[in-house]
Amino acid sequence: MNEKKPSDSQTLACVFCRKNDDCPNKYGEKKINEQWNLTVHYYCLLMSSGIWQRGKEEEGVYGFLIEDIRKEVNRASKLKCCICKKNGASIGCVAPRCKRSYHFPCGLQKECIFQFTGNFASFCWNHRPVQIITPNNYRDSLPCTICLEFIEPIPTYSILRSPCCKNAWFHRDCLQIQAINAGVFFFRCTVCNNSDIFQKEMLRMGIHIPEKDASWELEENAYQELLQHYEHCDVRRCRCKEGRDYNVPNSKWEIKRCQSCGSSGTHLACSSLQSWEQNWECLDCRGITYNSGDFQKAKKHTLPNTNNVEINDCLLEESSPKSSRQSPGAQQKDLMRQGNRFRRDISTIIIELGFQIIKKTKRLYINKADIWNSALNGFRNQKFNPSYTIEVAYVNESDNFGTEHPGSKQEFLSLLMQHLENSPLFEGSLSKNLSLNSQALKENLYYEAGKMVAISLVHGGPSPGFFSKTLFNCLVFGPEDTFPTLDDVSDFDVAQILIRVNSATNVADLNSIVNDCYNYLELIGCLRIITSLSDKYLLAKDILAYHVIKRVQAPFESFKQGLKTLGVLEKIQTYPEAFYSIFCHKPENLSAKILRDLFTVQTCDAQSLGFWNSYLQAVEDGKSATTLEDILIFATGCNSIPPAGFKPTPSVECLHMDFPVGNKCNNCLALPITNTYKEFQDKMDFSIRNTLRLEKEESSHYVGH
Repeated sequence: MNEKKPSDSQTLACVFCRKNDDCPNKYGEKKINEQWNLTVHYYCLLMSSGIWQRGKEEEGVYGFLIEDIRKEVNRASKLKCCICKKNGASIGCVAPRCKRSYHFPCGLQKECIFQFTGNFASFCWNHRPVQIITPNNYRDSLPCTICLEFIEPIPTYSILRSPCCKNAWFHRDCLQIQAINAGVFFFRCTVCNNSDIFQKEMLRMGIHIPEKDASWELEENAYQELLQHYEHCDVRRCRCKEGRDYNVPNSKWEIKRCQSCGSSGTHLACSSLQSWEQNWECLDCRGITYNSGDFQKAKKHTLPNTNNVEINDCLLEESSPKSSRQSPGAQQKDLMRQGNRFRRDISTIIIELGFQIIKKTKRLYINKADIWNSALNGFRNQKFNPSYTIEVAYVNESDNFGTEHPGSKQEFLSLLMQHLENSPLFEGSLSKNLSLNSQALKENLYYEAGKMVAISLVHGGPSPGFFSKTLFNCLVFGPEDTFPTLDDVSDFDVAQILIRVNSATNVADLNSIVNDCYNYLELIGCLRIITSLSDKYLLAKDILAYHVIKRVQAPFESFKQGLKTLGVLEKIQTYPEAFYSIFCHKPENLSAKILRDLFTVQTCDAQSLGFWNSYLQAVEDGKSATTLEDILIFATGCNSIPPAGFKPTPSVECLHMDFPVGNKCNNCLALPITNTYKEFQDKMDFSIRNTLRLEKEESSHYVGH
């Protein structure tokens, strides 16, 4: 849609209601298409009875094709509004035998109800849904729980009651304003915070709940105050002579915050904590937890259910042919809510985990040629605290002078995750499960691997991206509620046994397979008497459960303990759908647009900036010897964008130099200033390609020695 200036939009009338008003809260966005000379209110279009969304979101007007809009306008031109008596009434009451038609603004004026869900039904003033309220003994007025103005507790069009709290009453206008500001992710009962039942009832009663983030979530630096750490000892008897605000990291007088609320603290010594890694809860949170019974075994989460819940019995059971427009990313966020009160974005969750990191730094000395052992030594150091800020210094053991080079933390974590993916601790091709490595188990390496994943996430590094769905479900729901498949079996011999079992066509074949594999089945405890062909399913299930889950129970428990570092496992179990996207899937492929948006321009003349943009496009189109991943590695050390983003933000600058230079510590890419694009491209290709090649050769050389 090509929109004109707001001042111009006031003079163009909507093709449906013929009103010039530009009032998004009442009529939705006013969209103007200059090419087709078309102006329309979004709600007028959405609620029209004879039009469906047949296009993609970017086609026409949010999926409504121009030709369909023209046809609907032509259809409505023959219908007279029963309220204003003018033609163009595109909206009809869905009640059987009711023939009333009206414009959207006229319907609002006459107190019709429009349901922004399901099939987007509309009801005239005689057939609109009502709230059935049991008789009560209210004699006095009650306050609207939003504006606090007193109202008569009688359900009308303008007065609504909460379906979950009998004493909660609202003005319709107050509810609508709150819904627009909060969006579907945060719109809930103001008394009990229920969202599912509350939203279902409000949608039925015609409250529009937009699919967007809350307005306060979109404010820049809205949560800046959360970056401040609470540093005060709140226990009844503080033993510190220096006072309750005294905080000395890495000592018994370091302040530990409550793991639940984070707004109470204690000195380690004041609560007899032996180390900073021990969990601690304040008395208030401990009382709430025990009184609520949450200390008992928690119920298992269920996988997300995307089935739509109907709002009104008279609506069709089939999926709606049109849907309300969603904000960018809203459809993905919609899968992140099952089992949780609010949907959460993965980057927000990880940024919040990062609030645990304190300013005290710990330097890690990393040898790129032996990334695993040098990381292992650093993390196992007694003075290492996962909540300290990590500094990286690259060293080379073959360098007799012991020279140190400042390194990029995100590059180090990226290399570490790459090594972990290819390590013998995991088995499988693309989606990996834990392996059974007795030596690694003896050296407690599975615990260290889980700890490394947790540290990488919280400190701004990449996510694993290679977990199988089975391994992830074991972490979230527990091994007892996880059911592996044949894809989880990487052992060829075991896979062949399972294939033979599943392919058996009669009892004789099945008994023959059992006899052939008798010793193996007896060893793993899966030997069973075959009485019918259906026993093959139980046999296959037992073999899968042993090989994928029971066999690696000890490595799994150790890995799980390591993943508890910095509270990462707890967040995974709280928001499984959010973490599934980064634990079991690789990041999206880079594009020229993504890199253009990622790198901020510091100092660059127009010509060089044009060369840079052209170069990115050429690389994406395969007209260069490098790839977009090569460019990102050259500048930041990472081949993908971490879930929490880069810190500092990647930038480009143009300098009078012979070749480009990547500063991975600052995520800065210095571009050469050239006279022609051909010269610019040659220099970029030569430097990036050869720099990455030399780094690989150095690593291989050191590993060989």
